[in-house]
Amino acid sequence: QVQLVESGGGLVRAGGSLRLSCAASGTIFSINAMGWYRQAPGKQRELVAAITRGGSTNYADSVKGRFTISRDNAKITVYLQMNSLKPEDTAVYYCAADRRGVGFPRDYWGQGTQVTVSS
Repeated sequence: QVQLVESGGGLVRAGGSLRLSCAASGTIFSINAMGWYRQAPGKQRELVAAITRGGSTNYADSVKGRFTISRDNAKITVYLQMNSLKPEDTAVYYCAADRRGVGFPRDYWGQGTQVTVSS
């Protein structure tokens, strides 16, 4: 089994930045892709960004140029650097991991961390 623990959420003003982290533990040798999803109130969960063990990335159009996903394969940790934040980025952000090298990781999920962007 794999456990994912997110950190780094919080409250920020529009135009500001936040960095999310997600550390994996457990059967970590099985992990390939890792990524971030978000879910705003009343909306479906959507992919924000994902990255494979080899470094291939996949971004939602709405965050391209503002968010950057990266990972530390030695620590099995994935990061999401969020710049130029907008109020519409407000959501619960979930870390996800997958045993496959896919653009939409979904085998394992974290508990989520709240990101709130004030206008």
